[in-house]
Amino acid sequence: MNSKIKVLVAMSGGVDSSVAALLLKEQGYDVVGAHMKLWDYVDVGADIYKDGRCCTIDSITDCRIVCDSIDAPFYVLNMSKEFKATVIDDFVSEYHQGRTPNPCVRCNSDVKWNEFLHKAEKLGCDYIATGHYATIEQSSSGRWHIRKGVDDTRDQSYVLWGVTQQALAKTLMPLGKLLKSEVREIAHKHNLRTADKPESREICFVADNNYRRFLRDWEEKHGSESVPGEIVHENGQVMGRHNGIAHFTVGQRKGLGITHPTPLYVQRVEVDSHRVIVGDNDSLFVSKLEASAINWIGGSADNGPFEADIKIRYLHTPAVGKVTPHSETEASIEFTVPQRAVTSGQSVVFYNGDIVLGGGLIG
Repeated sequence: MNSKIKVLVAMSGGVDSSVAALLLKEQGYDVVGAHMKLWDYVDVGADIYKDGRCCTIDSITDCRIVCDSIDAPFYVLNMSKEFKATVIDDFVSEYHQGRTPNPCVRCNSDVKWNEFLHKAEKLGCDYIATGHYATIEQSSSGRWHIRKGVDDTRDQSYVLWGVTQQALAKTLMPLGKLLKSEVREIAHKHNLRTADKPESREICFVADNNYRRFLRDWEEKHGSESVPGEIVHENGQVMGRHNGIAHFTVGQRKGLGITHPTPLYVQRVEVDSHRVIVGDNDSLFVSKLEASAINWIGGSADNGPFEADIKIRYLHTPAVGKVTPHSETEASIEFTVPQRAVTSGQSVVFYNGDIVLGGGLIG
């Protein structure tokens, strides 16, 4: 490997990004570590000492020590302004529009693979790298593809559907062909400070994992208020009242504040009337959905309808269905078997085996 190839590695302070930096260093790359400071606790609330896991002094210190151990320079990049504008503001807005966002998807496409690439260019780096469990390959046609990570329990290809071809061409993901257990072993073998550091799959800026608390605090700080409304059974019966639609998501059962002889679940949220519609579990199953903002990675809207394995949330087991493109950015999806709790605002991702064909937002 040409040692002049310079790579800016996105480091969170966890074991995955630490090992990614180490492996690239061993492969002969000129590694530069960088921690993206995306937000401050004064803005997002919660207890920094009890709930903190990233963007803290401890995380930055861990990154710096790892970089010192592999003889790599280290930078802290303040990207809180970009993150607030593109991720947090969108997160709050989506919930107030009755949708359930996935901020990791927005962060990946607009921050980690946009703003971070700009930072890399300014630092004279040829590539960026992350600790994601996925792989990037170039086909014979020259198009870049994303494949699932070999570790099914850690695969992160679902949250990468929004990354562009131009960004993929400049990205390395050295962990895609490793199991999590192997990553831990490598970290222990090289005595990395982060070897036993616990991981989190939760939203990074909702430190206590309580998004309703986050929304309440955000509204209070920014002088906005949730509009109360009715909780209505799908048969038309008014069951109770709520303090704002932002605190409900499709499939939710707990925290409805109503009583009923049988379990009730949120079926949909009506933004204009501020009503939350509830019903039985059977009513949550649907056969079709509409998708927008589609990014075609390994597929194309020009190929017409095609069958694919389809995921509608991160931990969803892929379901067989037909994707019918209507334009470069819109498509209809029809499942062979109805799926439970299809949720507006979440991502729908299409696969051919382990190859990501594309993805978009559920309407």
